[in-house]
Amino acid sequence: MLDKFREAKQEEIAELRQKFAEGMIPGVYRGERPSFTDAIRAKGPGAVIAEFKPASPSRGVLREFANPLDFAQDYADNGAAAISVLTEAAFFKGTPDYLFMMSQAGLPLLRKDFILDPLQVAMTASSPASAVLLIARMLSGAAELAQLIEIARMPGLAPVVEIFDETDLETAHQAGADIIQVNNRDLDTLQTTLDVSRRLISRKRDGELWISASGVSERAHVEELAGLGFDAVLVGTCLMEAEDPGAKLAELTGAQ
Repeated sequence: MLDKFREAKQEEIAELRQKFAEGMIPGVYRGERPSFTDAIRAKGPGAVIAEFKPASPSRGVLREFANPLDFAQDYADNGAAAISVLTEAAFFKGTPDYLFMMSQAGLPLLRKDFILDPLQVAMTASSPASAVLLIARMLSGAAELAQLIEIARMPGLAPVVEIFDETDLETAHQAGADIIQVNNRDLDTLQTTLDVSRRLISRKRDGELWISASGVSERAHVEELAGLGFDAVLVGTCLMEAEDPGAKLAELTGAQ
């Protein structure tokens, strides 16, 4: 799957490089960029990052005609600490425009996409995003990951490094990551199990912020993961498919 994702980004990266060669360098966003880490720690352990994704590779279209403005307000009103925004077009039907639209709710935004090049980080910094996702195993190693982490931190973005196993975690640690997101999905079967988070959390280091993503759909999951030491959980599919996303989020956050 990751090879397919990487291939899908090559045209975008080539276009960004061409624009850069022509002197079209994106400016850093000058508006408010609320702290992602402060928001998580204020509501953690067990803070909920609510995700907006119109589609997914495993489930297809999750919600027809989903309005990002409505979702952002629902998430803000029902206890979300931050919003994860899918900006990838081919597999998730997202767009970077969602970052500007959803910033109106006032919550920190995590840009989720397949970030492989420094110019993609620069483009993220030109938006209202507060954080950017970096997938450890999509990069060539710790040195390349460390470079993107450093570039992200310069304009004030929080680099969230996603891992799937112990090898990824070692790469993240070598690169200096301090925000770790554990993805509970098996990339071969696309099945999820919280056992991945249960296993890896024992390797959490002092001062790190840890997020569990994929497979969280009940308040009991949130409470268990918080008890294990996760600062936050990231929830997407069950919110996008819920009849009332705000009510489902309130259930997960304990707001109702």
